[in-house]
Amino acid sequence: MTTAVPAVRNAVRTWLENYEAGDTVLVAVSGGADSLALAHALSVESKEFVITVVGVTVDHQLQENSSVQAEKVKNQLKEFGLDCIIEKVVVDLKDGLEASARKARYDALQEVAKEKNAIAVFLGHTRDDQAETVLLGLARGSGTRSLSGMAHHNGLYVRPLLEITREQNEKYCEELKLNYWNDPHNENPEFSRVRVRNEALPVLEKSIGPGIAEALARSSHQLRDDADALDHWAKREEIHLDLSDLDCAHLETLPRAIRTRVIRAAIYAAGAPAGMVSWEHVSAVEALITAWSGQGALNLPGGVKVERISGRLSLSQHRP
Repeated sequence: MTTAVPAVRNAVRTWLENYEAGDTVLVAVSGGADSLALAHALSVESKEFVITVVGVTVDHQLQENSSVQAEKVKNQLKEFGLDCIIEKVVVDLKDGLEASARKARYDALQEVAKEKNAIAVFLGHTRDDQAETVLLGLARGSGTRSLSGMAHHNGLYVRPLLEITREQNEKYCEELKLNYWNDPHNENPEFSRVRVRNEALPVLEKSIGPGIAEALARSSHQLRDDADALDHWAKREEIHLDLSDLDCAHLETLPRAIRTRVIRAAIYAAGAPAGMVSWEHVSAVEALITAWSGQGALNLPGGVKVERISGRLSLSQHRP
Protein backbone atom coordinates (compact mmCIF):
# COMPACT_ATOMS: atom_id res chain seq x y z
CA MET A 1 0.00 0.00 0.00
CA THR A 2 1.26 3.50 -0.86
CA THR A 3 1.03 6.54 1.39
CA ALA A 4 -2.10 7.78 -0.40
CA VAL A 5 -4.64 6.14 1.92
CA PRO A 6 -3.16 7.38 5.23
CA ALA A 7 -2.48 10.83 3.73
CA VAL A 8 -6.09 11.34 2.68
CA ARG A 9 -7.50 9.94 5.91
CA ASN A 10 -5.18 12.04 8.07
CA ALA A 11 -6.19 15.17 6.16
CA VAL A 12 -9.85 14.40 6.79
CA ARG A 13 -9.32 13.41 10.42
CA THR A 14 -7.63 16.73 11.18
CA TRP A 15 -10.81 18.57 10.26
CA LEU A 16 -13.20 16.18 11.99
CA GLU A 17 -11.39 16.89 15.24
CA ASN A 18 -12.94 20.38 15.12
CA TYR A 19 -16.47 19.04 15.57
CA GLU A 20 -18.45 17.43 18.36
CA ALA A 21 -20.21 14.09 18.70
CA GLY A 22 -23.68 14.29 17.19
CA ASP A 23 -22.78 16.94 14.62
CA THR A 24 -23.85 16.49 11.01
CA VAL A 25 -21.64 17.34 8.03
CA LEU A 26 -22.28 17.06 4.32
CA VAL A 27 -19.88 15.86 1.65
CA ALA A 28 -20.36 16.92 -1.98
CA VAL A 29 -19.77 13.95 -4.27
CA SER A 30 -19.71 13.91 -8.07
CA GLY A 31 -18.30 10.40 -8.25
CA GLY A 32 -14.87 11.57 -9.42
CA ALA A 33 -11.72 10.34 -7.70
CA ASP A 34 -11.33 13.41 -5.48
CA SER A 35 -14.85 13.51 -4.04
CA LEU A 36 -15.14 9.72 -3.85
CA ALA A 37 -11.89 9.43 -1.89
CA LEU A 38 -13.07 12.22 0.40
CA ALA A 39 -16.45 10.58 1.00
CA HIS A 40 -14.88 7.20 1.74
CA ALA A 41 -12.32 8.70 4.13
CA LEU A 42 -15.09 10.58 5.93
CA SER A 43 -17.15 7.40 6.23
CA VAL A 44 -14.21 5.68 7.93
CA GLU A 45 -12.89 8.49 10.13
CA SER A 46 -16.26 9.89 11.28
CA LYS A 47 -17.16 6.75 13.23
CA GLU A 48 -14.70 7.44 16.02
CA PHE A 49 -15.99 10.99 16.40
CA VAL A 50 -19.68 9.94 16.25
CA ILE A 51 -20.29 12.48 13.50
CA THR A 52 -23.03 11.94 10.93
CA VAL A 53 -21.89 12.29 7.32
CA VAL A 54 -24.48 12.80 4.58
CA GLY A 55 -23.54 12.74 0.91
CA VAL A 56 -24.95 15.16 -1.63
CA THR A 57 -24.63 14.68 -5.37
CA VAL A 58 -25.84 17.52 -7.56
CA ASP A 59 -27.39 16.54 -10.88
CA HIS A 60 -26.90 19.58 -13.12
CA GLN A 61 -28.88 17.85 -15.89
CA LEU A 62 -26.33 19.10 -18.42
CA GLN A 63 -25.19 15.70 -19.71
CA GLU A 64 -27.09 12.80 -21.16
CA ASN A 65 -27.90 10.16 -18.53
CA SER A 66 -26.77 12.46 -15.71
CA SER A 67 -29.45 10.92 -13.50
CA VAL A 68 -27.82 7.50 -14.00
CA GLN A 69 -24.50 8.85 -12.69
CA ALA A 70 -26.28 10.44 -9.71
CA GLU A 71 -27.90 7.11 -8.82
CA LYS A 72 -24.54 5.37 -9.14
CA VAL A 73 -23.02 7.80 -6.65
CA LYS A 74 -25.92 7.24 -4.27
CA ASN A 75 -25.38 3.47 -4.43
CA GLN A 76 -21.62 3.84 -3.92
CA LEU A 77 -22.14 5.96 -0.82
CA LYS A 78 -24.67 3.46 0.46
CA GLU A 79 -21.89 0.86 0.30
CA PHE A 80 -19.79 3.21 2.43
CA GLY A 81 -22.62 3.34 4.97
CA LEU A 82 -23.63 6.89 4.05
CA ASP A 83 -27.00 8.31 3.12
CA CYS A 84 -26.92 10.33 -0.07
CA ILE A 85 -29.25 13.04 -1.33
CA ILE A 86 -29.62 13.66 -5.06
CA GLU A 87 -30.27 17.33 -5.78
CA LYS A 88 -31.48 18.09 -9.30
CA VAL A 89 -30.87 21.68 -10.37
CA VAL A 90 -31.70 23.80 -13.38
CA VAL A 91 -28.63 25.74 -14.52
CA ASP A 92 -29.31 29.30 -15.69
CA LEU A 93 -26.60 29.86 -18.31
CA LYS A 94 -26.59 33.67 -18.17
CA ASP A 95 -23.06 33.80 -16.72
CA GLY A 96 -21.56 31.01 -18.86
CA LEU A 97 -21.66 27.28 -18.24
CA GLU A 98 -18.83 27.02 -15.69
CA ALA A 99 -19.91 29.91 -13.47
CA SER A 100 -23.62 29.15 -13.76
CA ALA A 101 -23.19 25.47 -12.91
CA ARG A 102 -21.01 26.41 -9.94
CA LYS A 103 -23.63 28.83 -8.61
CA ALA A 104 -26.42 26.26 -8.99
CA ARG A 105 -24.29 23.64 -7.22
CA TYR A 106 -23.42 25.84 -4.24
CA ASP A 107 -27.01 27.05 -3.91
CA ALA A 108 -28.14 23.41 -3.75
CA LEU A 109 -25.50 22.53 -1.15
CA GLN A 110 -26.50 25.46 1.03
CA GLU A 111 -30.15 24.44 0.84
CA VAL A 112 -29.41 20.84 1.87
CA ALA A 113 -27.14 22.03 4.67
CA LYS A 114 -29.98 24.14 6.00
CA GLU A 115 -32.45 21.24 5.78
CA LYS A 116 -30.08 18.83 7.54
CA ASN A 117 -28.82 21.39 10.06
CA ALA A 118 -25.29 20.55 8.89
CA ILE A 119 -22.45 22.59 10.34
CA ALA A 120 -20.08 22.03 7.40
CA VAL A 121 -19.95 20.98 3.77
CA PHE A 122 -16.81 19.06 2.80
CA LEU A 123 -15.49 19.67 -0.73
CA GLY A 124 -12.90 17.62 -2.61
CA HIS A 125 -10.69 20.38 -4.05
CA THR A 126 -7.04 19.37 -4.26
CA ARG A 127 -3.62 20.96 -4.52
CA ASP A 128 -3.94 20.66 -8.29
CA ASP A 129 -7.22 22.60 -8.21
CA GLN A 130 -5.51 25.25 -6.10
CA ALA A 131 -2.68 25.62 -8.61
CA GLU A 132 -5.17 25.93 -11.47
CA THR A 133 -7.10 28.59 -9.56
CA VAL A 134 -3.96 30.67 -8.96
CA LEU A 135 -2.83 30.38 -12.58
CA LEU A 136 -6.27 31.43 -13.82
CA GLY A 137 -6.13 34.41 -11.47
CA LEU A 138 -2.73 35.42 -12.84
CA ALA A 139 -3.99 35.16 -16.41
CA ARG A 140 -6.97 37.38 -15.59
CA GLY A 141 -4.86 39.99 -13.80
CA SER A 142 -6.66 39.38 -10.51
CA GLY A 143 -5.75 40.92 -7.18
CA THR A 144 -4.26 39.42 -4.04
CA ARG A 145 -7.50 37.85 -2.86
CA SER A 146 -8.05 35.91 -6.09
CA LEU A 147 -4.40 34.84 -6.25
CA SER A 148 -4.65 33.53 -2.70
CA GLY A 149 -6.79 30.74 -4.10
CA MET A 150 -9.31 28.68 -2.17
CA ALA A 151 -9.41 28.70 1.62
CA HIS A 152 -9.26 25.50 3.64
CA HIS A 153 -12.24 26.83 5.58
CA ASN A 154 -14.62 29.46 4.31
CA GLY A 155 -17.86 29.78 6.23
CA LEU A 156 -19.83 26.59 5.69
CA TYR A 157 -17.29 25.04 3.33
CA VAL A 158 -14.30 22.90 4.27
CA ARG A 159 -11.60 21.75 1.84
CA PRO A 160 -9.47 19.21 3.71
CA LEU A 161 -7.63 17.94 0.61
CA LEU A 162 -5.87 21.14 -0.49
CA GLU A 163 -2.53 19.55 0.45
CA ILE A 164 -3.42 16.32 -1.37
CA THR A 165 -2.81 15.82 -5.09
CA ARG A 166 -5.24 14.49 -7.67
CA GLU A 167 -2.87 11.56 -8.21
CA GLN A 168 -3.02 10.64 -4.52
CA ASN A 169 -6.82 10.56 -4.62
CA GLU A 170 -6.75 8.33 -7.70
CA LYS A 171 -4.34 5.98 -5.94
CA TYR A 172 -6.59 5.98 -2.87
CA CYS A 173 -9.51 4.84 -5.02
CA GLU A 174 -7.47 2.29 -6.94
CA GLU A 175 -5.99 0.70 -3.80
CA LEU A 176 -9.42 0.37 -2.19
CA LYS A 177 -11.05 -0.68 -5.48
CA LEU A 178 -13.39 2.32 -5.59
CA ASN A 179 -14.71 2.78 -9.11
CA TYR A 180 -14.48 6.51 -9.78
CA TRP A 181 -16.06 8.50 -12.63
CA ASN A 182 -14.19 10.53 -15.23
CA ASP A 183 -16.43 13.51 -15.95
CA PRO A 184 -16.33 14.30 -19.71
CA HIS A 185 -16.49 18.00 -18.85
CA ASN A 186 -13.04 17.66 -17.30
CA GLU A 187 -11.64 17.04 -20.78
CA ASN A 188 -13.64 19.70 -22.60
CA PRO A 189 -11.24 22.43 -23.85
CA GLU A 190 -14.11 24.93 -23.98
CA PHE A 191 -13.58 25.38 -20.25
CA SER A 192 -10.69 27.63 -19.22
CA ARG A 193 -9.83 25.46 -16.21
CA VAL A 194 -9.50 22.39 -18.44
CA ARG A 195 -7.10 24.26 -20.75
CA VAL A 196 -5.01 25.30 -17.76
CA ARG A 197 -4.96 21.70 -16.47
CA ASN A 198 -4.24 19.92 -19.74
CA GLU A 199 -2.23 22.52 -21.66
CA ALA A 200 -0.80 25.39 -19.61
CA LEU A 201 0.47 23.52 -16.53
CA PRO A 202 2.13 20.69 -18.51
CA VAL A 203 3.96 23.29 -20.65
CA LEU A 204 5.17 25.09 -17.53
CA GLU A 205 6.31 21.81 -15.97
CA LYS A 206 8.23 20.96 -19.14
CA SER A 207 9.75 24.43 -19.63
CA ILE A 208 10.57 25.41 -16.04
CA GLY A 209 10.76 22.08 -14.28
CA PRO A 210 8.64 19.85 -12.04
CA GLY A 211 6.89 21.15 -8.96
CA ILE A 212 5.03 24.07 -10.56
CA ALA A 213 1.65 23.04 -9.14
CA GLU A 214 3.12 22.69 -5.66
CA ALA A 215 4.85 26.08 -5.93
CA LEU A 216 1.66 27.82 -7.09
CA ALA A 217 -0.29 26.28 -4.22
CA ARG A 218 2.42 27.35 -1.76
CA SER A 219 2.32 30.91 -3.12
CA SER A 220 -1.44 30.96 -2.67
CA HIS A 221 -1.06 30.21 1.05
CA GLN A 222 1.42 33.06 1.48
CA LEU A 223 -0.79 35.48 -0.44
CA ARG A 224 -3.81 34.45 1.62
CA ASP A 225 -2.04 35.57 4.80
CA ASP A 226 -1.33 38.96 3.20
CA ALA A 227 -4.86 39.26 1.81
CA ASP A 228 -6.39 38.41 5.20
CA ALA A 229 -4.31 41.11 6.91
CA LEU A 230 -5.20 43.76 4.32
CA ASP A 231 -8.89 42.82 4.44
CA HIS A 232 -8.85 43.15 8.22
CA TRP A 233 -7.25 46.61 7.99
CA ALA A 234 -9.82 47.71 5.39
CA LYS A 235 -12.70 46.41 7.53
CA ARG A 236 -11.48 48.44 10.49
CA GLU A 237 -11.40 51.49 8.24
CA GLU A 238 -14.91 50.87 6.90
CA ILE A 239 -16.42 50.78 10.40
CA HIS A 240 -15.87 54.54 10.68
CA LEU A 241 -17.14 55.43 7.21
CA ASP A 242 -20.47 56.03 5.51
CA LEU A 243 -19.86 53.94 2.39
CA SER A 244 -22.44 55.92 0.41
CA ASP A 245 -20.72 59.26 1.09
CA LEU A 246 -16.92 59.09 1.24
CA ASP A 247 -14.39 61.88 1.82
CA CYS A 248 -12.00 61.82 -1.15
CA ALA A 249 -9.23 63.60 0.76
CA HIS A 250 -9.29 60.94 3.46
CA LEU A 251 -9.35 58.06 0.96
CA GLU A 252 -6.36 59.53 -0.85
CA THR A 253 -4.27 59.30 2.35
CA LEU A 254 -4.88 55.54 2.62
CA PRO A 255 -2.45 52.98 1.16
CA ARG A 256 -3.75 51.93 -2.24
CA ALA A 257 -4.35 48.32 -1.13
CA ILE A 258 -6.70 49.61 1.57
CA ARG A 259 -8.30 52.34 -0.56
CA THR A 260 -9.26 49.91 -3.33
CA ARG A 261 -10.75 47.49 -0.81
CA VAL A 262 -12.87 50.27 0.69
CA ILE A 263 -13.99 51.29 -2.81
CA ARG A 264 -14.98 47.72 -3.69
CA ALA A 265 -16.90 47.38 -0.41
CA ALA A 266 -18.69 50.68 -1.09
CA ILE A 267 -19.75 49.58 -4.59
CA TYR A 268 -21.18 46.35 -3.24
CA ALA A 269 -22.87 48.17 -0.35
CA ALA A 270 -24.56 50.42 -2.93
CA GLY A 271 -26.16 47.38 -4.56
CA ALA A 272 -23.78 45.86 -7.12
CA PRO A 273 -24.44 42.12 -7.63
CA ALA A 274 -21.99 39.74 -5.95
CA GLY A 275 -18.98 38.92 -8.11
CA MET A 276 -19.76 41.57 -10.73
CA VAL A 277 -17.26 44.26 -9.71
CA SER A 278 -14.05 44.04 -11.73
CA TRP A 279 -10.67 45.64 -11.18
CA GLU A 280 -11.49 48.03 -14.05
CA HIS A 281 -14.58 49.23 -12.16
CA VAL A 282 -12.58 49.82 -8.98
CA SER A 283 -9.80 51.61 -10.87
CA ALA A 284 -12.28 53.92 -12.58
CA VAL A 285 -13.77 54.89 -9.21
CA GLU A 286 -10.30 55.34 -7.73
CA ALA A 287 -9.48 57.78 -10.52
CA LEU A 288 -12.27 60.03 -9.22
CA ILE A 289 -10.20 60.28 -6.03
CA THR A 290 -6.55 60.24 -7.11
CA ALA A 291 -6.73 61.57 -10.68
CA TRP A 292 -9.62 64.00 -10.48
CA SER A 293 -10.04 66.18 -13.58
CA GLY A 294 -13.77 66.77 -13.62
CA GLN A 295 -14.83 63.31 -14.82
CA GLY A 296 -18.51 62.59 -15.07
CA ALA A 297 -20.49 60.03 -13.10
CA LEU A 298 -19.73 56.31 -13.48
CA ASN A 299 -22.42 53.70 -14.10
CA LEU A 300 -21.51 50.33 -12.59
CA PRO A 301 -23.19 46.89 -12.45
CA GLY A 302 -26.50 46.68 -10.61
CA GLY A 303 -27.43 50.26 -11.46
CA VAL A 304 -24.83 51.69 -9.09
CA LYS A 305 -23.94 55.31 -9.85
CA VAL A 306 -20.72 56.86 -8.54
CA GLU A 307 -19.91 60.55 -8.83
CA ARG A 308 -17.64 63.07 -7.14
CA ILE A 309 -19.46 66.08 -5.69
CA SER A 310 -17.67 68.81 -3.73
CA GLY A 311 -14.76 66.59 -2.78
CA ARG A 312 -16.92 63.68 -1.72
CA LEU A 313 -17.64 60.36 -3.41
CA SER A 314 -21.38 59.71 -3.68
CA LEU A 315 -22.64 56.16 -4.37
CA SER A 316 -26.28 55.38 -5.07
CA GLN A 317 -28.38 52.83 -6.91
CA HIS A 318 -30.66 53.72 -9.78
CA ARG A 319 -33.02 51.06 -11.07
CA PRO A 320 -34.71 51.37 -14.47
